[in-house]
Amino acid sequence: MILTKDRVMLSDGAVGTEFMKLGLKPGDSTAEWNLIKPDCVRAVAASYAEIGSEIVLTNTFGANRFQLERHGLAQKAGEINRAGAMLTREACAGRALVSGCLGPSGKLLVMEEVTEEALYESFLEQAETQKEGGADLFTVMTMTDVSEMEIAVRAAVSTGLPVIASMTYEYKNGEYRTIMGNTPEQAVKAAAAAGARAVGANCGYGLDNYVELAPILRGLTDLPVYIKGNAGLPELVDGKSVYRMSPDDFVSYVPKLLENGVTIIGGCCGTGPDYIKKLKPIVDEWNSSRK
Repeated sequence: MILTKDRVMLSDGAVGTEFMKLGLKPGDSTAEWNLIKPDCVRAVAASYAEIGSEIVLTNTFGANRFQLERHGLAQKAGEINRAGAMLTREACAGRALVSGCLGPSGKLLVMEEVTEEALYESFLEQAETQKEGGADLFTVMTMTDVSEMEIAVRAAVSTGLPVIASMTYEYKNGEYRTIMGNTPEQAVKAAAAAGARAVGANCGYGLDNYVELAPILRGLTDLPVYIKGNAGLPELVDGKSVYRMSPDDFVSYVPKLLENGVTIIGGCCGTGPDYIKKLKPIVDEWNSSRK
């Protein structure tokens, strides 16, 4: 079984903010790098596999047709997604599982900007071509609308590979909700019904913001719980996003997350290999202590 509650699995860190260090400019398509800068894509994925990440995501977060359309790349969706999985598989070289990545479409179902059928077809295209490229599983992530998440999960599940379903939450007025108003209870129920094999949260205000969410998620399901938090909130400095939470500060929240039931953990925006390298011994010690 790829996803399990029996031990904690270490995921990777960010992709987009790592690409920015390599020259990605604001507004550029990260996904297009699968075609025009494959060596950079391989290098970032390899940097995580080399330091012990057990799950490494493909560079396909913004590779659905709706996101690619903004860059005139919609017709290359299949090629971009297939290449994203292939590059990550090459980079990992058997050292880590390759997780296909499905992010939001950027369209609002509630505003009828897109139909459920069109969303499903777009996510299915991504999932099928990423599987062709070598994905071992999928992560549906940074979702804020339960309905869109559920559609993406169903599309990914149809490939026969296991799927992680991850939402992005805010903590306001004493409760966690997505910006669309969805609760963890709604998200977990919808994800499980759609066939997800793990549930959780990523991105958001910072890893510290999810410490109290973890036991809520654990109390809602027997599925593995996934947390991939940011290195704090970004600040705009000279036109660039800067994340202030250091690797040491970031990992300081990890023991509590593990105590609260998290079984898959990694970093999101602002985190890089230096963060995951600090995280690995904590995860290793946790797993060793529970053998």
